[in-house]
Amino acid sequence: MTERPRVWVSQPLFDDIVARLGEHFEVTATPEVTRHAPAAMAAALAAADGALVTLNDPIGAAEIAAAPRLRAIANVGVGYNNLDLPALSAAGILVTNTPDVLTETTADFGFALMMATARRIGEAERWLREGQWRQWSFDVLLGGDVHGATLGILGMGRIGRAIARRAGGFGMRVLYHNRSRLDPQVEREHAAEYVGFDELLARADHLILVLPYSPQSHRLIDAAALAKLRPHATLTNIARGGIVDEDALCDALEQGRLAGAGLDVFEGEPALNPRLLQQRRVVLTPHVASGSLATRRAMVALAVDNLIAALGRGPNAGRPPSVVKAGIRD
Repeated sequence: MTERPRVWVSQPLFDDIVARLGEHFEVTATPEVTRHAPAAMAAALAAADGALVTLNDPIGAAEIAAAPRLRAIANVGVGYNNLDLPALSAAGILVTNTPDVLTETTADFGFALMMATARRIGEAERWLREGQWRQWSFDVLLGGDVHGATLGILGMGRIGRAIARRAGGFGMRVLYHNRSRLDPQVEREHAAEYVGFDELLARADHLILVLPYSPQSHRLIDAAALAKLRPHATLTNIARGGIVDEDALCDALEQGRLAGAGLDVFEGEPALNPRLLQQRRVVLTPHVASGSLATRRAMVALAVDNLIAALGRGPNAGRPPSVVKAGIRD
């Protein structure tokens, strides 16, 4: 009897969905949420033909050095900066991700986080819970309007365009900056105006970051960029934490050069820059922009489909729905 391929699942996900892997493979699943040490990750991958992993699971050359059988890694998430793509590609390992299925849910959250930041909702809740309502005055907790304001979107991919569609319902003017300009028809459909990076910063009342993380975007929003924003502006980040210089952001907030920030992602997550915790005008959420039940289930389902197909099984054998980087391993 031919030995079935072996698959490792790095974190507990949805048992009923992950169970589909068992129809094709021998599956080893991690029973509880775990931050795998590099040596433990390498040991788990050593005997695997495929792996289903999350953004919390970094994998590079060291982790795959003793994994001669490994042919595919299915990442549960759109981003994949947890994976060393050059190292995996050089080893002939195919990488997949889960785009599209989380676009609308993430756009909902990004817009909500921007609104919460503009209207100081997090600060207002803390103020109420602290028993300060008895000190109410007419000018307490005044925030900025969203309706009729200018929204700046940095990164006009699927999620950025979904946010632009939501902005239309609030009568917002939409500006965007992207690595490449969109087709004019797409701009018209989203009522979005392309501008340069500096102009985007200078004109936005509310700036939302939705661009991919890369060495080029690392701390793109630094002290110089923040200085170009107007004092009444807000910054919302649902992209990756490393895009924002968090100390520079805290400086801008403490010096009154920025009205507020909404952050769902952090450079050192799950560790937080302690200065962020001291900022009353920052809304902090723990990387949950895609966190609706339906969307998270859809992400895992797509990752499972990707892995089954990448290992040559199922109706899409050899044709995973969403490949990031194709490698070829004998």
